[in-house]
Amino acid sequence: MTITSPRRRDADYIFYELTRSICPTCKQTIDAQILLKDGRVIMKKRCPDHGWFEALVSSDAEHYVNSLKYNKPGSMPLAYSTEIVDGCPTDCGLCPQHQQHTCLALIEVNSHCNLDCPICFADAGPGYSLTMEQVDGMLDRFIELEGEAEVVQFSGGEPTIHPQILEMVTLAKAKGIRHVMINTNGIRIARDDRFLEGLKEANPVVYLQFDGFEERTSKIIRGKALLKDKLLALDRMAEAGIDAILVPAIEKGVNDHEVGAIVEFGIKHPAVRGVAFQPVTHAGRYVDFDPMDRTTIPDVIKGIADQTKGMFRSDDFVPVPCCHPSCRVATYAYIDGDEVTPLPRVLDVDDYLDYVSNRTLHDPSLDVRRALEALWSASAVPGSDKTAYDLQCAACDVSAWPVTVADLKEKVFMIVIQSFADPYTMDLKQLMKCCVGVLVPDGRMIPFCAYNSVGYREQVRASLSPIAVTRP
Repeated sequence: MTITSPRRRDADYIFYELTRSICPTCKQTIDAQILLKDGRVIMKKRCPDHGWFEALVSSDAEHYVNSLKYNKPGSMPLAYSTEIVDGCPTDCGLCPQHQQHTCLALIEVNSHCNLDCPICFADAGPGYSLTMEQVDGMLDRFIELEGEAEVVQFSGGEPTIHPQILEMVTLAKAKGIRHVMINTNGIRIARDDRFLEGLKEANPVVYLQFDGFEERTSKIIRGKALLKDKLLALDRMAEAGIDAILVPAIEKGVNDHEVGAIVEFGIKHPAVRGVAFQPVTHAGRYVDFDPMDRTTIPDVIKGIADQTKGMFRSDDFVPVPCCHPSCRVATYAYIDGDEVTPLPRVLDVDDYLDYVSNRTLHDPSLDVRRALEALWSASAVPGSDKTAYDLQCAACDVSAWPVTVADLKEKVFMIVIQSFADPYTMDLKQLMKCCVGVLVPDGRMIPFCAYNSVGYREQVRASLSPIAVTRP
Protein backbone atom coordinates (compact mmCIF):
# COMPACT_ATOMS: atom_id res chain seq x y z
CA MET A 1 0.00 0.00 0.00
CA THR A 2 1.38 3.40 -1.01
CA ILE A 3 0.95 6.27 1.41
CA THR A 4 0.78 9.69 -0.22
CA SER A 5 1.98 12.53 1.96
CA PRO A 6 -0.05 15.74 1.86
CA ARG A 7 1.60 18.51 -0.16
CA ARG A 8 2.22 21.94 1.28
CA ARG A 9 0.35 24.82 -0.35
CA ASP A 10 2.05 28.13 -1.08
CA ALA A 11 0.21 31.26 -0.01
CA ASP A 12 -1.17 33.38 -2.86
CA TYR A 13 0.37 36.51 -1.31
CA ILE A 14 3.66 37.81 0.08
CA PHE A 15 3.63 38.71 3.77
CA TYR A 16 5.38 42.09 3.60
CA GLU A 17 5.19 43.42 7.16
CA LEU A 18 3.24 43.62 10.39
CA THR A 19 1.97 46.98 11.55
CA ARG A 20 -0.76 48.35 13.81
CA SER A 21 -4.13 49.72 12.77
CA ILE A 22 -7.64 50.23 14.17
CA CYS A 23 -10.90 48.37 13.87
CA PRO A 24 -13.19 50.25 11.43
CA THR A 25 -16.14 49.51 13.71
CA CYS A 26 -15.01 50.07 17.29
CA LYS A 27 -11.70 51.93 16.63
CA GLN A 28 -9.69 49.83 19.08
CA THR A 29 -6.02 49.35 18.18
CA ILE A 30 -5.23 45.98 16.57
CA ASP A 31 -2.47 44.27 14.61
CA ALA A 32 -2.57 44.49 10.83
CA GLN A 33 -0.78 42.56 8.11
CA ILE A 34 0.48 44.28 4.97
CA LEU A 35 0.28 41.78 2.11
CA LEU A 36 1.43 41.97 -1.52
CA LYS A 37 -1.05 40.12 -3.70
CA ASP A 38 -1.71 40.21 -7.46
CA GLY A 39 0.48 43.29 -7.80
CA ARG A 40 -1.50 45.20 -5.15
CA VAL A 41 -1.01 46.05 -1.46
CA ILE A 42 -3.66 44.78 0.94
CA MET A 43 -4.16 45.47 4.63
CA LYS A 44 -5.65 42.53 6.51
CA LYS A 45 -6.58 42.83 10.18
CA ARG A 46 -8.74 41.18 12.80
CA CYS A 47 -10.71 42.75 15.63
CA PRO A 48 -11.53 40.30 18.44
CA ASP A 49 -15.04 41.76 18.62
CA HIS A 50 -15.85 42.47 14.95
CA GLY A 51 -13.85 39.96 12.95
CA TRP A 52 -11.66 40.24 9.87
CA PHE A 53 -11.29 43.25 7.57
CA GLU A 54 -9.43 43.68 4.31
CA ALA A 55 -8.75 46.94 2.47
CA LEU A 56 -6.81 47.99 -0.60
CA VAL A 57 -3.86 50.21 0.36
CA SER A 58 -2.27 50.60 -3.08
CA SER A 59 -3.15 49.30 -6.53
CA ASP A 60 0.56 49.07 -7.38
CA ALA A 61 2.77 47.01 -5.05
CA GLU A 62 5.97 47.99 -6.86
CA HIS A 63 5.21 51.70 -6.46
CA TYR A 64 4.44 51.21 -2.76
CA VAL A 65 7.62 49.25 -2.01
CA ASN A 66 9.85 51.58 -4.06
CA SER A 67 8.43 54.66 -2.31
CA LEU A 68 10.00 53.64 1.00
CA LYS A 69 13.52 54.70 -0.09
CA TYR A 70 12.27 58.31 0.06
CA ASN A 71 11.66 58.15 3.81
CA LYS A 72 13.51 61.21 5.11
CA PRO A 73 14.63 61.38 8.76
CA GLY A 74 12.06 63.31 10.75
CA SER A 75 12.48 66.82 12.15
CA MET A 76 11.14 66.93 15.67
CA PRO A 77 8.75 69.63 17.00
CA LEU A 78 10.00 72.00 19.68
CA ALA A 79 7.45 70.78 22.22
CA TYR A 80 4.80 68.12 22.80
CA SER A 81 1.29 68.51 24.18
CA THR A 82 0.56 65.04 25.52
CA GLU A 83 2.38 62.20 27.26
CA ILE A 84 2.67 58.57 26.19
CA VAL A 85 0.04 56.65 28.14
CA ASP A 86 -1.63 54.05 25.93
CA GLY A 87 0.44 54.62 22.80
CA CYS A 88 -0.39 55.55 19.22
CA PRO A 89 -3.05 56.52 18.16
CA THR A 90 -4.75 57.33 21.48
CA ASP A 91 -2.22 59.83 22.86
CA CYS A 92 -2.22 62.31 19.97
CA GLY A 93 -1.31 65.83 20.80
CA LEU A 94 1.56 65.45 19.52
CA CYS A 95 3.07 62.90 21.89
CA PRO A 96 6.80 62.11 22.08
CA GLN A 97 6.32 58.97 19.98
CA HIS A 98 5.55 61.11 16.93
CA GLN A 99 8.33 61.13 14.35
CA GLN A 100 7.81 64.42 12.48
CA HIS A 101 7.00 68.05 13.09
CA THR A 102 3.95 69.73 11.50
CA CYS A 103 4.54 71.18 8.04
CA LEU A 104 0.92 72.28 7.65
CA ALA A 105 -1.53 73.05 10.47
CA LEU A 106 -5.28 73.20 9.98
CA ILE A 107 -7.64 75.27 12.09
CA GLU A 108 -11.27 74.26 11.64
CA VAL A 109 -12.94 77.57 12.47
CA ASN A 110 -16.45 76.15 12.39
CA SER A 111 -18.38 72.95 11.83
CA HIS A 112 -21.16 74.60 9.83
CA CYS A 113 -21.35 74.53 6.04
CA ASN A 114 -23.48 76.02 3.26
CA LEU A 115 -23.54 72.61 1.54
CA ASP A 116 -24.53 69.14 2.74
CA CYS A 117 -22.18 67.03 0.62
CA PRO A 118 -22.76 63.27 0.45
CA ILE A 119 -18.95 62.94 0.71
CA CYS A 120 -17.46 64.95 3.58
CA PHE A 121 -14.70 63.60 5.82
CA ALA A 122 -15.47 66.46 8.27
CA ASP A 123 -19.16 65.46 8.48
CA ALA A 124 -19.92 69.19 8.39
CA GLY A 125 -23.06 70.34 10.15
CA PRO A 126 -24.39 72.47 13.03
CA GLY A 127 -22.06 72.64 16.00
CA TYR A 128 -19.55 75.37 16.79
CA SER A 129 -17.76 78.50 15.61
CA LEU A 130 -14.40 79.46 17.09
CA THR A 131 -13.85 82.91 18.55
CA MET A 132 -11.02 85.26 17.58
CA GLU A 133 -9.54 84.70 21.03
CA GLN A 134 -9.45 80.94 20.50
CA VAL A 135 -7.84 81.30 17.08
CA ASP A 136 -5.32 83.79 18.45
CA GLY A 137 -4.23 81.29 21.07
CA MET A 138 -4.08 78.43 18.57
CA LEU A 139 -1.84 80.42 16.23
CA ASP A 140 0.46 81.26 19.14
CA ARG A 141 0.59 77.58 20.05
CA PHE A 142 1.50 76.66 16.46
CA ILE A 143 4.40 79.11 16.55
CA GLU A 144 5.45 77.80 19.96
CA LEU A 145 5.53 74.22 18.66
CA GLU A 146 7.29 75.03 15.40
CA GLY A 147 9.42 78.09 16.05
CA GLU A 148 9.07 79.11 12.42
CA ALA A 149 5.50 78.16 11.52
CA GLU A 150 5.28 77.48 7.80
CA VAL A 151 1.68 76.94 6.65
CA VAL A 152 -1.69 77.36 8.33
CA GLN A 153 -4.89 76.47 6.54
CA PHE A 154 -8.28 77.70 7.77
CA SER A 155 -10.89 75.04 7.19
CA GLY A 156 -14.26 73.91 8.49
CA GLY A 157 -17.12 73.25 7.88
CA GLU A 158 -17.06 76.04 5.35
CA PRO A 159 -14.68 78.68 6.73
CA THR A 160 -15.82 81.51 4.44
CA ILE A 161 -19.18 81.67 6.23
CA HIS A 162 -17.44 82.42 9.55
CA PRO A 163 -18.03 86.17 10.08
CA GLN A 164 -14.41 86.78 11.17
CA ILE A 165 -12.53 84.57 8.71
CA LEU A 166 -10.75 87.45 6.97
CA GLU A 167 -9.65 88.86 10.32
CA MET A 168 -8.24 85.44 11.16
CA VAL A 169 -6.24 85.36 7.93
CA THR A 170 -4.89 88.84 8.66
CA LEU A 171 -4.01 87.82 12.22
CA ALA A 172 -2.09 84.75 11.06
CA LYS A 173 -0.07 86.85 8.62
CA ALA A 174 0.62 89.47 11.29
CA LYS A 175 2.10 86.73 13.50
CA GLY A 176 4.62 85.92 10.79
CA ILE A 177 3.19 82.62 9.54
CA ARG A 178 4.70 82.29 6.10
CA HIS A 179 1.75 80.93 4.14
CA VAL A 180 -1.94 81.32 5.01
CA MET A 181 -4.63 79.38 3.15
CA ILE A 182 -8.42 79.06 3.11
CA ASN A 183 -10.00 75.72 2.27
CA THR A 184 -13.34 76.50 0.59
CA ASN A 185 -16.08 75.30 -1.74
CA GLY A 186 -15.92 78.73 -3.43
CA ILE A 187 -19.62 79.59 -3.29
CA ARG A 188 -19.18 82.81 -1.34
CA ILE A 189 -16.28 83.88 -3.57
CA ALA A 190 -18.50 83.41 -6.60
CA ARG A 191 -21.54 85.24 -5.20
CA ASP A 192 -20.43 87.85 -2.65
CA ASP A 193 -18.73 90.96 -4.07
CA ARG A 194 -17.98 92.43 -0.66
CA PHE A 195 -16.36 89.21 0.51
CA LEU A 196 -14.26 89.06 -2.65
CA GLU A 197 -12.94 92.57 -1.97
CA GLY A 198 -12.00 91.56 1.57
CA LEU A 199 -10.38 88.38 0.29
CA LYS A 200 -8.33 90.39 -2.18
CA GLU A 201 -7.01 92.57 0.63
CA ALA A 202 -6.26 89.65 2.98
CA ASN A 203 -4.80 87.67 0.03
CA PRO A 204 -4.63 84.08 1.28
CA VAL A 205 -4.01 81.19 -1.09
CA VAL A 206 -7.39 79.60 -1.84
CA TYR A 207 -7.59 75.82 -1.61
CA LEU A 208 -10.64 75.36 -3.86
CA GLN A 209 -12.79 72.24 -3.82
CA PHE A 210 -12.98 71.28 -7.52
CA ASP A 211 -14.05 67.72 -8.33
CA GLY A 212 -14.53 67.83 -12.12
CA PHE A 213 -16.68 69.11 -14.94
CA GLU A 214 -19.59 66.68 -15.21
CA GLU A 215 -22.90 67.36 -13.48
CA ARG A 216 -23.03 63.72 -12.33
CA THR A 217 -19.70 64.17 -10.53
CA SER A 218 -20.90 67.21 -8.64
CA LYS A 219 -24.22 65.66 -7.67
CA ILE A 220 -22.67 62.45 -6.34
CA ILE A 221 -19.87 64.14 -4.40
CA ARG A 222 -21.44 67.51 -3.47
CA GLY A 223 -25.16 66.87 -3.75
CA LYS A 224 -25.87 69.52 -6.40
CA ALA A 225 -24.53 71.00 -9.64
CA LEU A 226 -21.84 73.56 -8.73
CA LEU A 227 -19.61 73.91 -11.78
CA LYS A 228 -20.85 77.41 -12.69
CA ASP A 229 -20.04 78.65 -9.19
CA LYS A 230 -16.58 77.06 -9.28
CA LEU A 231 -15.69 78.57 -12.67
CA LEU A 232 -17.04 81.98 -11.69
CA ALA A 233 -15.08 81.89 -8.42
CA LEU A 234 -11.88 81.11 -10.32
CA ASP A 235 -12.45 83.88 -12.85
CA ARG A 236 -13.11 86.38 -10.07
CA MET A 237 -9.97 85.27 -8.24
CA ALA A 238 -7.93 85.72 -11.42
CA GLU A 239 -9.23 89.29 -11.79
CA ALA A 240 -8.45 89.99 -8.12
CA GLY A 241 -4.95 88.48 -8.29
CA ILE A 242 -5.71 85.70 -5.79
CA ASP A 243 -3.87 82.38 -6.21
CA ALA A 244 -5.83 79.13 -6.17
CA ILE A 245 -5.05 75.43 -5.84
CA LEU A 246 -7.69 73.05 -7.19
CA VAL A 247 -8.57 70.25 -4.75
CA PRO A 248 -10.45 67.34 -6.36
CA ALA A 249 -11.76 64.50 -4.20
CA ILE A 250 -11.41 61.44 -6.44
CA GLU A 251 -13.87 58.58 -6.02
CA LYS A 252 -13.52 55.39 -8.05
CA GLY A 253 -16.08 55.16 -10.83
CA VAL A 254 -17.27 58.74 -10.26
CA ASN A 255 -14.63 61.21 -11.44
CA ASP A 256 -11.39 59.24 -11.85
CA HIS A 257 -11.80 59.68 -15.62
CA GLU A 258 -11.60 63.48 -15.19
CA VAL A 259 -8.16 63.82 -13.58
CA GLY A 260 -6.41 64.67 -16.86
CA ALA A 261 -8.98 67.29 -17.78
CA ILE A 262 -8.62 68.90 -14.36
CA VAL A 263 -4.83 69.15 -14.79
CA GLU A 264 -5.12 70.61 -18.30
CA PHE A 265 -7.72 73.13 -17.15
CA GLY A 266 -5.60 74.15 -14.18
CA ILE A 267 -2.52 74.75 -16.32
CA LYS A 268 -4.47 77.09 -18.59
CA HIS A 269 -6.40 79.06 -15.95
CA PRO A 270 -4.60 82.23 -14.79
CA ALA A 271 -5.64 81.89 -11.13
CA VAL A 272 -4.54 78.28 -10.69
CA ARG A 273 -1.04 77.45 -9.42
CA GLY A 274 -1.51 73.73 -8.88
CA VAL A 275 -3.79 70.75 -8.26
CA ALA A 276 -3.95 68.71 -5.05
CA PHE A 277 -5.74 65.44 -5.75
CA GLN A 278 -7.18 63.57 -2.77
CA PRO A 279 -8.51 60.02 -3.21
CA VAL A 280 -11.68 60.00 -1.12
CA THR A 281 -11.14 59.42 2.60
CA HIS A 282 -13.90 57.11 3.76
CA ALA A 283 -14.46 58.77 7.11
CA GLY A 284 -17.24 61.11 8.18
CA ARG A 285 -19.83 61.01 5.37
CA TYR A 286 -19.24 58.97 2.24
CA VAL A 287 -21.15 56.99 -0.38
CA ASP A 288 -21.24 53.19 -0.26
CA PHE A 289 -17.95 51.67 -1.33
CA ASP A 290 -15.97 48.44 -1.30
CA PRO A 291 -12.76 48.79 0.77
CA MET A 292 -11.06 46.42 -1.67
CA ASP A 293 -12.04 48.46 -4.73
CA ARG A 294 -11.05 52.08 -4.21
CA THR A 295 -8.90 54.79 -5.76
CA THR A 296 -5.29 54.91 -4.57
CA ILE A 297 -2.32 57.11 -5.45
CA PRO A 298 -1.03 54.97 -8.37
CA ASP A 299 -4.52 55.06 -9.95
CA VAL A 300 -4.47 58.86 -10.01
CA ILE A 301 -0.91 58.90 -11.36
CA LYS A 302 -1.85 56.50 -14.15
CA GLY A 303 -5.02 58.46 -14.89
CA ILE A 304 -3.07 61.70 -15.29
CA ALA A 305 -0.46 60.01 -17.49
CA ASP A 306 -3.03 58.32 -19.72
CA GLN A 307 -5.47 61.21 -19.96
CA THR A 308 -2.90 63.97 -20.62
CA LYS A 309 -1.39 61.86 -23.44
CA GLY A 310 2.24 62.23 -22.45
CA MET A 311 2.15 65.73 -20.98
CA PHE A 312 2.87 63.97 -17.69
CA ARG A 313 4.31 60.48 -17.24
CA SER A 314 4.12 58.17 -14.26
CA ASP A 315 7.83 58.66 -13.54
CA ASP A 316 7.31 62.43 -13.22
CA PHE A 317 5.74 61.83 -9.80
CA VAL A 318 8.08 61.46 -6.80
CA PRO A 319 7.12 60.41 -3.25
CA VAL A 320 7.20 63.20 -0.68
CA PRO A 321 9.85 62.45 2.00
CA CYS A 322 8.72 64.66 4.90
CA CYS A 323 5.63 62.55 5.61
CA HIS A 324 5.58 58.79 5.18
CA PRO A 325 6.46 58.51 1.47
CA SER A 326 3.61 56.12 0.67
CA CYS A 327 1.13 58.88 1.60
CA ARG A 328 1.94 61.61 -0.90
CA VAL A 329 3.57 62.17 -4.30
CA ALA A 330 4.25 65.41 -6.15
CA THR A 331 5.72 66.92 -9.29
CA TYR A 332 6.42 70.36 -10.74
CA ALA A 333 6.32 71.51 -14.34
CA TYR A 334 7.54 74.64 -16.10
CA ILE A 335 4.83 76.06 -18.37
CA ASP A 336 5.99 78.02 -21.44
CA GLY A 337 3.01 78.65 -23.69
CA ASP A 338 1.77 75.21 -24.75
CA GLU A 339 5.00 73.51 -23.73
CA VAL A 340 4.97 71.67 -20.39
CA THR A 341 8.30 70.47 -18.97
CA PRO A 342 8.15 68.42 -15.74
CA LEU A 343 11.12 69.03 -13.43
CA PRO A 344 12.04 65.32 -13.09
CA ARG A 345 12.80 65.24 -16.84
CA VAL A 346 15.54 67.85 -16.57
CA LEU A 347 16.83 67.02 -13.08
CA ASP A 348 17.12 63.51 -11.67
CA VAL A 349 15.24 64.14 -8.43
CA ASP A 350 15.86 60.54 -7.42
CA ASP A 351 19.59 61.27 -7.14
CA TYR A 352 18.87 63.63 -4.26
CA LEU A 353 15.80 62.24 -2.47
CA ASP A 354 16.69 58.55 -2.33
CA TYR A 355 17.60 58.33 1.37
CA VAL A 356 18.48 54.64 1.30
CA SER A 357 21.01 54.69 -1.55
CA ASN A 358 22.21 58.29 -1.20
CA ARG A 359 22.72 58.93 2.50
CA THR A 360 25.68 61.23 1.81
CA LEU A 361 26.26 63.70 -0.99
CA HIS A 362 29.12 65.97 -1.90
CA ASP A 363 28.81 69.53 -0.62
CA PRO A 364 27.83 71.08 -4.01
CA SER A 365 24.80 68.79 -4.11
CA LEU A 366 23.50 69.71 -0.67
CA ASP A 367 21.90 73.00 -1.75
CA VAL A 368 20.00 71.23 -4.51
CA ARG A 369 18.95 68.50 -2.11
CA ARG A 370 17.69 71.03 0.47
CA ALA A 371 15.76 72.88 -2.23
CA LEU A 372 14.14 69.66 -3.42
CA GLU A 373 13.29 68.68 0.15
CA ALA A 374 11.53 72.03 0.54
CA LEU A 375 9.63 71.50 -2.72
CA TRP A 376 8.69 67.90 -1.94
CA SER A 377 7.08 68.90 1.34
CA ALA A 378 3.57 69.55 2.60
CA SER A 379 4.75 73.09 3.36
CA ALA A 380 5.37 73.94 -0.32
CA VAL A 381 2.75 76.41 -1.62
CA PRO A 382 2.53 76.85 -5.42
CA GLY A 383 2.93 80.44 -6.62
CA SER A 384 4.73 81.60 -3.47
CA ASP A 385 8.07 83.41 -3.45
CA LYS A 386 9.54 80.65 -1.26
CA THR A 387 8.57 77.88 -3.68
CA ALA A 388 9.88 79.92 -6.63
CA TYR A 389 13.18 80.46 -4.81
CA ASP A 390 13.53 76.74 -4.01
CA LEU A 391 12.79 75.88 -7.63
CA GLN A 392 15.47 78.30 -8.75
CA CYS A 393 17.98 76.63 -6.42
CA ALA A 394 16.95 73.16 -7.55
CA ALA A 395 17.16 74.08 -11.24
CA CYS A 396 20.23 76.31 -11.07
CA ASP A 397 22.22 74.03 -13.39
CA VAL A 398 19.33 73.36 -15.77
CA SER A 399 19.71 75.35 -18.98
CA ALA A 400 16.29 74.24 -20.23
CA TRP A 401 14.54 76.74 -17.93
CA PRO A 402 14.87 80.52 -17.71
CA VAL A 403 15.34 80.33 -13.98
CA THR A 404 14.51 83.75 -12.60
CA VAL A 405 12.25 83.80 -9.56
CA ALA A 406 9.68 85.90 -11.46
CA ASP A 407 9.49 83.32 -14.27
CA LEU A 408 9.19 80.42 -11.86
CA LYS A 409 6.55 82.08 -9.68
CA GLU A 410 4.22 82.61 -12.63
CA LYS A 411 5.08 79.63 -14.81
CA VAL A 412 5.65 76.68 -12.50
CA PHE A 413 2.71 74.35 -11.86
CA MET A 414 2.53 71.83 -9.01
CA ILE A 415 0.58 68.56 -8.86
CA VAL A 416 0.17 66.73 -5.55
CA ILE A 417 -1.62 63.46 -4.87
CA GLN A 418 -2.32 62.98 -1.16
CA SER A 419 -3.84 59.85 0.33
CA PHE A 420 -5.29 60.27 3.81
CA ALA A 421 -5.91 57.15 5.88
CA ASP A 422 -9.40 56.20 7.01
CA PRO A 423 -10.48 53.51 9.50
CA TYR A 424 -10.07 50.85 6.81
CA THR A 425 -6.48 51.75 5.83
CA MET A 426 -5.06 53.34 8.99
CA ASP A 427 -1.41 52.34 9.36
CA LEU A 428 0.22 53.60 12.54
CA LYS A 429 3.73 53.61 11.09
CA GLN A 430 2.44 56.13 8.53
CA LEU A 431 0.49 58.08 11.14
CA MET A 432 3.59 58.52 13.31
CA LYS A 433 5.30 60.34 10.41
CA CYS A 434 2.28 62.55 9.57
CA CYS A 435 3.22 66.21 8.98
CA VAL A 436 -0.34 67.59 8.58
CA GLY A 437 -2.00 68.38 11.90
CA VAL A 438 -5.25 69.81 13.23
CA LEU A 439 -4.83 72.47 15.91
CA VAL A 440 -7.52 72.41 18.59
CA PRO A 441 -8.26 75.10 21.21
CA ASP A 442 -6.76 73.16 24.12
CA GLY A 443 -3.31 73.38 22.49
CA ARG A 444 -3.06 69.91 21.00
CA MET A 445 -1.87 69.29 17.44
CA ILE A 446 -3.60 66.09 16.28
CA PRO A 447 -2.38 64.32 13.12
CA PHE A 448 -4.97 64.77 10.39
CA CYS A 449 -5.69 61.10 9.73
CA ALA A 450 -6.11 60.36 13.43
CA TYR A 451 -8.39 63.38 13.83
CA ASN A 452 -10.71 62.08 11.09
CA SER A 453 -10.69 58.38 11.87
CA VAL A 454 -9.91 57.60 15.51
CA GLY A 455 -12.64 59.68 17.21
CA TYR A 456 -10.85 62.97 17.96
CA ARG A 457 -13.11 65.02 15.69
CA GLU A 458 -16.19 63.85 17.55
CA GLN A 459 -14.58 64.57 20.92
CA VAL A 460 -13.51 68.08 19.93
CA ARG A 461 -16.88 68.92 18.39
CA ALA A 462 -18.72 67.74 21.50
CA SER A 463 -16.49 69.90 23.71
CA LEU A 464 -17.01 73.01 21.55
CA SER A 465 -20.67 72.71 20.58
CA PRO A 466 -23.05 74.61 22.90
CA ILE A 467 -25.80 72.09 22.18
CA ALA A 468 -25.23 68.47 21.26
CA VAL A 469 -26.63 67.90 17.76
CA THR A 470 -27.48 64.46 16.44
CA ARG A 471 -27.41 64.24 12.65
CA PRO A 472 -29.90 61.92 10.97
